[in-house]
Amino acid sequence: MKMKTNKYLLSAVIMLSGMMLMLASCKKNLPDNRLSIANDSQYTQFLYQPTLGRNTLFTNNFTYGNSSRPLDFKIVNMRTFGGEPAPELTKLLPVKVWKTAYDGTEKSLAEIEAKRVIESHPLFEVRPHSGEFLMWAEANSNMIKAQPDSGYVFDVEMSNTGGRKYFQNFRLRPLRERPYEPSPLDPVTGQGTSTSVSPSGLFISGVRTNQFLSSSDVRVVFNKLPKGLPGYSGHSISFKFVDTLAQVIDPNKFALTDWGNLVHGFNMVKDATKVKFDVAYPIPLTAYPTKYTTTDGGAARVVFRFDRQAFGAVLLHCYLALNFKIYEEGDWEIIFQFKNDKPKFDND
Repeated sequence: MKMKTNKYLLSAVIMLSGMMLMLASCKKNLPDNRLSIANDSQYTQFLYQPTLGRNTLFTNNFTYGNSSRPLDFKIVNMRTFGGEPAPELTKLLPVKVWKTAYDGTEKSLAEIEAKRVIESHPLFEVRPHSGEFLMWAEANSNMIKAQPDSGYVFDVEMSNTGGRKYFQNFRLRPLRERPYEPSPLDPVTGQGTSTSVSPSGLFISGVRTNQFLSSSDVRVVFNKLPKGLPGYSGHSISFKFVDTLAQVIDPNKFALTDWGNLVHGFNMVKDATKVKFDVAYPIPLTAYPTKYTTTDGGAARVVFRFDRQAFGAVLLHCYLALNFKIYEEGDWEIIFQFKNDKPKFDND
């Protein structure tokens, strides 16, 4: 009986050992838990034409397909169109980066600037996990080849633990700076097609004709004051108004303007010739909608208002409006010139 029991035990041990060997063998033959690179992962855009002097992010330019995420992206072989190295786009340079979100409620320039820091980045880079491209505002045509030059060519490496894939021959053809919008400057030549732009909205009558003026009756001029002038700060904006004879119009004539919320500015100074604010640049600071911007946040919006009574006791809610952007820091003036008729402020 004892021998029979030992025989059963030996058989059980042999079976158990066999099962363990089989399990070990199966485990060894299991596939690695590695990520995959799929052929259907593709870029949908290969030509990029950012405007220099402003942050430009190119989104929705890549389809992930069936590749496993996370993916890593990096630019490789950045070169000029002629095949020469392009160190101006690969070396690290200081750029201004938001570390805390801007929301339009900041109460001072210092509070705004506390949300931004200086970091070192290539002037043109790829977002490391999305494949989106970003040209930083610090890039300018003094250092970067701009159109009509043929620009640059580069490749992108996409990788994960399952392998890597290369996308080749992207084109980068930057456009020349336009320091403000709307702009009369040609994006290729950098030359002005005119010296002014028109307002975004206008509901004002003329003194001479007593007819409503059109936007073509008002010239809007952006003027960047030179450094070194008395009182120069590099972070201000002023609004001025002049009539057909280049005589200054007192801003107080626009009596119903919400001056305190005209722009996201501080330390307003208003006199008989202009209204001035301390501001942070660019304007608007981000594309986040605030009370100082258009509804989509894409541009700053200023509206100068007054009421007057027309014939028949009709109350007219008059206004002059401008949607605009300014990308370069400085002391800027925006001048509204009524070129064909003086604005009518008095009652009929």
